[in-house]
Amino acid sequence: MRCVPRKIPGSSPARQEHGPCTRSTQHSGPSWHHSYDRDHHQDPLKQPKGKEAVGLGSTRSSSTTTHLVQPDVDNLEPSSGGPGQWGRLLLLLEYDFGSQEIKVGVKQAMDLRAEGTADPYARVSISTQAGHRLETKVHRGTLSPVFEETCCFPVPQAELARTTLHIRLLDFKRFSEHEPLGELCLPLGTVDPQHVVERWYQLGPPGTTEPEPTGELCFSLRYVPSSGRLTVVVLEARGLSTELTDTYVKVQLMLNRRKWKKKATSVKKGTVSPYFNEAFTFLVPFSQIQSVDLVLAVWARGLQLQAEPLGKVLLGPRASGQPLQHWADMLAHARRPIAQWHRLQPAGEVDRVLALKPRLHLPVPRS
Repeated sequence: MRCVPRKIPGSSPARQEHGPCTRSTQHSGPSWHHSYDRDHHQDPLKQPKGKEAVGLGSTRSSSTTTHLVQPDVDNLEPSSGGPGQWGRLLLLLEYDFGSQEIKVGVKQAMDLRAEGTADPYARVSISTQAGHRLETKVHRGTLSPVFEETCCFPVPQAELARTTLHIRLLDFKRFSEHEPLGELCLPLGTVDPQHVVERWYQLGPPGTTEPEPTGELCFSLRYVPSSGRLTVVVLEARGLSTELTDTYVKVQLMLNRRKWKKKATSVKKGTVSPYFNEAFTFLVPFSQIQSVDLVLAVWARGLQLQAEPLGKVLLGPRASGQPLQHWADMLAHARRPIAQWHRLQPAGEVDRVLALKPRLHLPVPRS
């Protein structure tokens, strides 16, 4: 998978100050290609002056036809809002024979089904990469969001026929379960890889087959630019494995991809929903805040008494999805603690994104 450099959005809607965390949010995956000049949570009163759509009209391989196979949108019947109507989704699909990857352009959705309005976003995954999911930005107060975002999944050509693309539309909720709005399951064997295909797909009712996350962690972030104080409050975790005995959280800062500072919570015994409520403060000058990565890792000792990471959450300029937005909100609302639930990601996946350099070993002075 490929990671694309991202810039932290400059602003976002206000969040609630941290308190008791009640329900869930968030995640991340292979690679998104989109402009980060727009806020992740768009203000419906402030529309961007111009949106940059990622076009897939050309390819790097001469074996793929560059023209679009696209139906006439005007001839599509509008959603009637009946019980079987869940809205529709415009996708642009391209297979790159050179890099052996499928490019999925999530263009826009229309006529989503919800009571009143919604804050929709799309979650994209493929059947051959369990647990690897990508999320678009959240669009505030609309049932017809325009995403214009493209993601890539590595899929060997021989596996295309048995690979299924899953796209789920959800209504974002800050401290409760995100409500599903509709779902699309598209076998890639039905898509001609020789063409760039752009077409509307009818969404179906949301399914219940999504894999359960490995757990969730709730924490708050607060940054004071004048003093350079970054405060992380580890609040609680839930949904952890039932075979665990001792659980704790490591909080680590990386500077320029090297391990810099780390701290850890106390150990909680015999619970899958440990409550910590422990605060840690790091001194990070404002000139370095865009060069640091923050990683929170849940560690546990199982029956074999060997500690291992259950999962990690990466925040900072190289994060994506909900963690990236949490970091951006912290910077946009200085001096204010901002709390949120995050799904734990596989430790190996976070480590690959970080691409950590070896720690610098300073020579020990001889006496």
